[in-house]
Amino acid sequence: MHTKFSVIVPVLNEASLIRPFLQHLRDRAPEAEIIVADGESTDDTADLSMGFCDQLVRSEPNRAVQMNVGARAARGEVLWFVHVDAEVPHGCLDEIARVLNDPDVTGGYFRIRLPRGAVYRLTDTFAHYAGILLRMRCGDHGLFCRRRSFLDVGGFPEVPLMEDVEFFRLLRRRGRVICSQKRILISPRRYETVGRVRLTLAYGFIATLYIFGVPLAKLASIYRRICCKHSRRRLAG
Repeated sequence: MHTKFSVIVPVLNEASLIRPFLQHLRDRAPEAEIIVADGESTDDTADLSMGFCDQLVRSEPNRAVQMNVGARAARGEVLWFVHVDAEVPHGCLDEIARVLNDPDVTGGYFRIRLPRGAVYRLTDTFAHYAGILLRMRCGDHGLFCRRRSFLDVGGFPEVPLMEDVEFFRLLRRRGRVICSQKRILISPRRYETVGRVRLTLAYGFIATLYIFGVPLAKLASIYRRICCKHSRRRLAG
């Protein structure tokens, strides 16, 4: 299967991470087109991206909007959405091509790998099997799909929260979505800022409310109240 890949990276004020990440991504996925989708960063993120990506696109600061703008600019047959604080696995493009070689498969994702630690191991195990049971996956997993599947489902729903979960569910309605056994390492920075146990419980609580149909605007308000305000207090202290 000869495939051209486009990697879309949504960013907002990531000046400290953007260049090392793009260098890492270029090393692990040298054949891919890299698109940085900037959401009106007020630091040097956009400038630092220049020369380290194939395209820089801009939009309002909304992750779903950013990813949709990036996808519209992409030239690849396969779209891969990756966060700037991730470490992608070796052989990632070959693995994506292998998963998508089956015509009945609309997309896929990688299993998350968290740093070592008892709480992280608990979080990883709980999130993985809860995600299987509830048929939910978030953007940390590095979601990927064929361009035509992305267009068929209408891209990421431009909602205030859970846009990646909503997108995953849309893909599943079109066909199989496969979990790769290769792992993508995610940064612990949210856990360290908010608190490991607090963030784990918050994610579980919000996911439960989502399953029971609580409106996304309400979930976004709960997330801001539990996580964002708490993280600001920790930083201030």
